[in-house]
Amino acid sequence: MSSTKSSILKASAITDFKEITKMGLSISVVFSAIAGYLLGAETINFTTLTLLAFGGYFMVGASNAYNQIIERDLDALMDRTKNRPIPAGRMSVNMAFFIATSFTVAGLVTLYIINPKTAMYGAISIFLYTSVYTPLKTKTSLAVFVGALPGAIPFMLGWVAARNNFGIEPGTLFAIQFFWQFPHFWAIGWFLHEDYKKGGFFMLPTGKPDKGTAVQIIMYSVWTIIASVIPVFGVTGDLKLSIVAAVLVFLLGLVMLFYAFKLFRARSVKVAKQLMLSSVFYITMLQIIYVVDKFLR
Repeated sequence: MSSTKSSILKASAITDFKEITKMGLSISVVFSAIAGYLLGAETINFTTLTLLAFGGYFMVGASNAYNQIIERDLDALMDRTKNRPIPAGRMSVNMAFFIATSFTVAGLVTLYIINPKTAMYGAISIFLYTSVYTPLKTKTSLAVFVGALPGAIPFMLGWVAARNNFGIEPGTLFAIQFFWQFPHFWAIGWFLHEDYKKGGFFMLPTGKPDKGTAVQIIMYSVWTIIASVIPVFGVTGDLKLSIVAAVLVFLLGLVMLFYAFKLFRARSVKVAKQLMLSSVFYITMLQIIYVVDKFLR
C-alpha cells in the first residue's frame, strides 16, 4: 500500500515539475533554438547542439518558474491556472524558487560553454520575461510587446550559438518570431479573455475582443509573412531561402491570415482557437521548411 502511495507521490512530483517549468512550451522553445542553430551552423557540432537544447530548456524553465512564483495569487483566481503546483498547494514557493534559481545558473553556465554571447542573450531573455513582462501583464496590454522580445530570442539564439555573432541573419530570425507572437498571443488572449479578466491581466491591445483587436491581429499576421519571405530576396546575408521554400512559407502564412480575417468577421472564441492552432502550425512548419531548404540547396 505504501509503495503505491509513494509511486503516486513520485508521479505527482514529476507532473508538478513539468508544470512549474512548462515542459511543453519549453520543448517548443528548444525546437526553435535548434532550428536556428541548424540554419547558422557551417558544420554541425552535436556537443553544441546538446548544450543548446539543455541550456535553452533551463532558461525557459527558469522563466516559467519565476513567473508562477510572482503570479501565484493571481493564478489562484483563474480556471486555467488555479491547479498549478503553487496555488494548488502542492509545491512551496521555496521549492519553486530553488528550481528557478538552479535552472538559471545551469542555463547560463551551459550556454556560456557554447559562447558568452549566447549566455548573454539567454540572460536578457530571463530578465525581460521575469522582471518586465510579468509585472506589466496586470498594468497594460503593452506587456505583450515586451513579452514578444524574450519570446523572439530562441530562434535567433540558435544562430548566435552556431556563429558567435549577431548580424542580419539572426536579426531576421528574431523579426519573424517577434511579429508572429502578436497574432499567436492575441488569439490566446481572445479565447481566454474572461479568465484573464479574473486575474486582472490585460492581454488584448484594445482591452477587449473587438474589431480593433482583430485589425491589429491581421496587421501583425501580414508583417509576419513579409518578414518570413524576406530571405528569398538575397538581402539577409547567409540566411537564404529558395523560391520553392518561400512560396510554401507564403502559402502557410495565407492560412494564418485567413483565420485572422475570419476572426475579424466572426469575432468568436472558436475562431480565435483556430487562429491560435494555425499560428503554432505556421511557426513550426516555417522552421522545418527553412532548415530542410538549407540542406537541400
